Amino acid sequence: MRTNLSGSKLIRKTNLLTRRACLLAIAFSLLVVCISAKTIQGKVTAVKDGDTIVVLKNSTTYTIRLDGIDCPEKKQAFGQQAKNFVSAQVFGKQVRVEYKQKDRYQRYLGMVYYGKSRSLNQELLKAGLAWHYKQYNKDAALARLETIARSNKRGLWADKSPIPPWDFRRVKRKS
Repeated sequence: MRTNLSGSKLIRKTNLLTRRACLLAIAFSLLVVCISAKTIQGKVTAVKDGDTIVVLKNSTTYTIRLDGIDCPEKKQAFGQQAKNFVSAQVFGKQVRVEYKQKDRYQRYLGMVYYGKSRSLNQELLKAGLAWHYKQYNKDAALARLETIARSNKRGLWADKSPIPPWDFRRVKRKS
């Protein structure tokens, strides 16, 4: 009998240790997820241009650069249309930004979601108001959206030879 009693005590201790180990593993996993979760939820208080917005969360403002796309510059053809489109979609509204990192200007590079789950980045591509920024982003879905807008001659793709914003900026810097 003593062996069984010791055996059952051992089983109870083992179960207790297993439960504690599981709880510690779960707590650690949640901590890692919380630390690595990179989400900003807040209200859009400014639209700087077609691919840069400002989000207010509590009393902190975050400058967000839309990841994976590049809109025409403000003084470039379709630049003002891109800014107006973004304003109409998200200005004064709640958004969720999922970001990975900051760029060299300390802007958060992110995907911006509004409404139920609309992606502002994707909507700009669909409307033909942005290029997929292939140099920095390899997302096949974004590339496909640009291709569709091009083939349907939406937005800037209606022009015979639209100038990519990175070329526009380079020419502007040289002059």
